[in-house]
Amino acid sequence: MATQKRRTSLKDLAKELGVSIATVSRALRSSPEIGSEMQQKVKDLAKKLNYRPNPFAQSLRKEAPKVIGVVVPNLVTHYYSAVLDGIEAEARKMGYSVISANTHENSEDEVNAIDNFINLHVEGIIASLSQNTTDYSHFEEISKMAIPLVFLGRTCLTEKFSCVTANGDEAAYEATLHLIETGSKRIAFIGGPNHLDMVRRRKHGYLEALREHRIPIDRDLVVCDQIDYDWASGVTARLLEMENPPDAIVAFNDIVTFAAFTTIKQKGLNIPDDVALIGFTDDEHAQYVTPRMSAIEDQSFVMGQEACKLLLKNINGDSKIYKKVVPQKLVIRETSAKRPHGV
Repeated sequence: MATQKRRTSLKDLAKELGVSIATVSRALRSSPEIGSEMQQKVKDLAKKLNYRPNPFAQSLRKEAPKVIGVVVPNLVTHYYSAVLDGIEAEARKMGYSVISANTHENSEDEVNAIDNFINLHVEGIIASLSQNTTDYSHFEEISKMAIPLVFLGRTCLTEKFSCVTANGDEAAYEATLHLIETGSKRIAFIGGPNHLDMVRRRKHGYLEALREHRIPIDRDLVVCDQIDYDWASGVTARLLEMENPPDAIVAFNDIVTFAAFTTIKQKGLNIPDDVALIGFTDDEHAQYVTPRMSAIEDQSFVMGQEACKLLLKNINGDSKIYKKVVPQKLVIRETSAKRPHGV
């Protein structure tokens, strides 16, 4: 039988077996009205064709509500809460409701969230990968079932799905260039797992700025492993305890940024004169800490809106794969430019 191109329905099962939809429905419910042999045939075919019952259709006589699912790795951060706000604002305009799942940066939770959304028969899904997701088979299944899906921020399988990303490479380049031009000479980069495309893009921009200014790349200053506050704090402490420590840090996201910020201050060092700091964050707290944080600001609300727009295109029959880039903005405050000696 040919590979599925959409979700299997009761009608599909009935047609394949040459029986009525009512017979299939009763067989799946193990009704005594249907013989055991036919029940088994129906259940075997349902498993083979990956049939998923629709709880909305079962519980409501009228048309099922229009719902989209959103999977994010860390809903408590400002970035992802703002992303969700953007998605909800756009979905609401078009009469859609949004349900969200927080994977807590765990790939197993991500797989379960996707499976739950399939079972709920959501109209489509917006997803951002957890930091330890390296097996994409659950998204391959989504592709085979032709369920509309758009990736946001952290992506994979971009030949199969539309995505919305930021220009993290250009933004990291500009941030690193700013640090170089304002007196920093040994600039570290603290990032998340190297397999994440978002991490690779931002690290690439940082490295390009160093190369263009003929600044030797010290591998000890480039640390990419986890997106975790305690880990980032420990890395920052180790960097600052080096015999030749960095005098500036580019931080991957708000979690890493504020871990570095706090650790530098705990060491009794001055920001930015001892250690300059720029982080990727649109967290409103960046302008309320002392000194005020220089930041590469994501337009996360806009990214959520754009992802929802692309998903709704897919839901409405547009099968084109889109690549949308939302620009980031470098905001210079007080943590990045060193004061000239004597000032």
